[in-house]
Amino acid sequence: MTNDMNQANPPRIMIAGSGSGCGKTTVTCAVLGAFKERGIAVSSFKCGPDYIDPMFHSEIIGANARNLDLFLMKKQGTLYSLATNSLNSRLSVIEGVMGFYDGVGSTADYSSWALSNDTKTPVVVVLNCKGMSLTVCALLQGLRDFKPNRISGVILNQVKSPQMAEYYQKMIEAHTGLRVYGYLPPMPEVSLESRHLGLVTAAEVSRLQEMIHALAVQAEKTLDLDGLMKLAGTAEPFSYNEISIRFQTRVRIGIAKDKAFCFYYRDGLDLLIRMGAELVEFSPLTDKKLPDGISGVIFGGGYPELYLKQLSGNFEMLESIRSAWKDGMPVYGECGGFIYLQERFIGRDGTAYSLVGLINSASKMTDRLQRFGYVTLTAQTDNLLCKKGDQISAHEFHYADSERCGDAFLAKKESSGVTYPCVVTQDHLVAGYPHLHFYASPDFAERLLRACAAYQEKRGQKRL
Repeated sequence: MTNDMNQANPPRIMIAGSGSGCGKTTVTCAVLGAFKERGIAVSSFKCGPDYIDPMFHSEIIGANARNLDLFLMKKQGTLYSLATNSLNSRLSVIEGVMGFYDGVGSTADYSSWALSNDTKTPVVVVLNCKGMSLTVCALLQGLRDFKPNRISGVILNQVKSPQMAEYYQKMIEAHTGLRVYGYLPPMPEVSLESRHLGLVTAAEVSRLQEMIHALAVQAEKTLDLDGLMKLAGTAEPFSYNEISIRFQTRVRIGIAKDKAFCFYYRDGLDLLIRMGAELVEFSPLTDKKLPDGISGVIFGGGYPELYLKQLSGNFEMLESIRSAWKDGMPVYGECGGFIYLQERFIGRDGTAYSLVGLINSASKMTDRLQRFGYVTLTAQTDNLLCKKGDQISAHEFHYADSERCGDAFLAKKESSGVTYPCVVTQDHLVAGYPHLHFYASPDFAERLLRACAAYQEKRGQKRL
């Protein structure tokens, strides 16, 4: 970061929740869809490390949604992202995570509450009213009074009729003083399926645009969109630092991007681009080889376990990756990418699927979360991304487990302080279950690009 402070004050609101499952994502999609259909330029953000919700946001607004994560990106990286990615918008919408105060362990650290305070963003709470009457007031009053906050109103979910909405509104505004910005009725036709890592991805929802339109139409009918826009205009200015770029090079890097590999932090990729990288997307599912002229390859997370037969059967791609790595090309893999780079994956039926094989190990799915939450990684040795002793924030969330999870980094859980080894490094490869965000340490991105540039130069010399 530079020491020069900048000011920003984009019109913005946070749509937070009373808890997980209250309807935050549905309400956020309805709001985004409605403003988009009004022709209003909107930016969208997701609080926390979630990959899937931003995919839905992106489909709605027609631009890349971003994550805002105080742990992964640090405060200044978070403020920088909000400021710079809101520049061309009349409204920025931030979707919260879990319950409003839910952070690490039993604290509110890195929660929606913390983010709204640090970004000075007005908050509207989504409350599922199903099965409650006066109790909704107690819940809202508790949320409002628990800690100093920026809660300004509420959107009611699962309200069956205009009459019931009026009943709730009068009661809430009389007892709590919070403004009700409308409601959404039950809409089973727009419900989204879930799987072990959360919702199914946007690319897998066959009727997504139809569902978004239905939500937008409903929002126009029953949400106070003008009121939300006015509320967004009351946000206070905040200061932020630029993210400085010390190193630039021109290099092509392949990015695995398809249904199996789709978990990327857009800001992290943009940082690579600002440093001079040309990112070339390819599909391990359908392409037969790596893109021409690349000098490095990144395999993000996703759902490779759902496409094992197709991935294992794409022999040409597997051999292309092996050949490039044997030639010295830098390879980086996270979570699903880490799984793909191992020798094999054992399916739930016991079938072994052969994969890339750069790492002598096998993975398999389990019935429970193996690792979950924020960690700080400390390098135990020099590697492709950093030097021994360097640290970076990371996040883990996976049901799969591996015979060899690695020991190149020591992970320390933010919630408990528990430590464990992780990440495999060998020569010009780094791969493991943790997900990184380069905003936490741009030096990691710089070191990766330096390695790619060195390989590019070496390859050019070979051709001479």
